[in-house]
This record gives sequence, C-alpha cells and structure tokens, in this order.
Amino acid sequence: MSRMFVALVPPAGVLEEVSRAVTPLREAWPGPTWIEPANWHITLAFLGEVPDRVRPDLSTRLARAAGRHEPLPLALGEAGTFTGRGGVGVLWLGVREPGRLARLAGSIAAGARRAGAGMPEGRPYRAHFTLVRSRKGADLRPLADALSTFESAFWTADAATLFVSHLGPPLRYEAVETYPLGKLQDESDSAR
Repeated sequence: MSRMFVALVPPAGVLEEVSRAVTPLREAWPGPTWIEPANWHITLAFLGEVPDRVRPDLSTRLARAAGRHEPLPLALGEAGTFTGRGGVGVLWLGVREPGRLARLAGSIAAGARRAGAGMPEGRPYRAHFTLVRSRKGADLRPLADALSTFESAFWTADAATLFVSHLGPPLRYEAVETYPLGKLQDESDSAR
C-alpha cells in the first residue's frame, strides 16, 4: 500500500515567482511549518492508502480521465487561510481560472474511485496551492495579508501527476506517473 494523491505542478518559472514572494516571509515567520518548494503542487485528488493490486487499473483510469480534459490556463493568485484536518491552520495561494480545474479534479477523483482508490465524495473541490501548515490556533492571516496582491504569470497545465507520499521526516512526494491532458482528443483527431 502507498499513500497517494494526484496533482498539477506549476512550471519552474511560476514556482520561482512564488519562491521570491515567500522567502522573506519564511525568514520573518520561522514558527509555522513552511512547505518545502520541492513539494509545492495543486492537489486534484487525495487518494489515501492505495492497495498495490489496484495500481494498474488506477493508472488506466487516471490516464483516461486526464485525456478527456484539454490543457488549461492557470495562475496563482491572492492568498487565504483555512482550518484543515485536526484544526491545523493552512496558508494557501488561490488558483485563478478554477472552474475547468474543478471539472478535471472531479474526473480524476471519479476515475480513482472506480479503480478502487480514493476517498468518498465529500466536500466540494477547493483549488489551492498550500504554502504553510501550522499548529492549532496559529493566526496565519498576517501572512495572507502580506501575499494579498500576489499574482503569478499564467501557464498552461498540460498534465496531471500521480504522487506517492513518503511521510518521513522529512516529508517527500515522489512523482510516479504523469497523465497528459487532452491526449484522448489528440488521438481521436489523428485517427480521422
């Protein structure tokens, strides 16, 4: 069994923009747990513990789900906070153009469930890019205020990636498979 999730990873140039905006804040606020840049991503679906026996079907279904969605333009924007599982505070950047992203996330999650992986449907999808997780009761609003005007450049998200979580310490995410967006459309066009 492996703890897994499916995500989008912004390109290096966008990650560098985020790093430039966040570095002074990391230095000024050493208390919260800052997500390491190597682990930055936009989660599409958290799958939890995935049995090894479902991996082949999972790969097939995730590829099919991703292939049904065209690449999409995205950008990271204004920061916000929410309280996550167990009362942990989370600082995040919003995702601009989240409508199509929510549809992609829904398809990915449905494909995973059909393969016997993934979590039951619950809360609506909320696109975000996590920067900080902090202990219960920590007020992250000053950090969100400091990033309130942040806007990254737009990029075209063209693939979803399946990751395995290695809980560590240190926490590490390993990319194990990538699924191109729009691949099914491209294949059907070339078959004509």
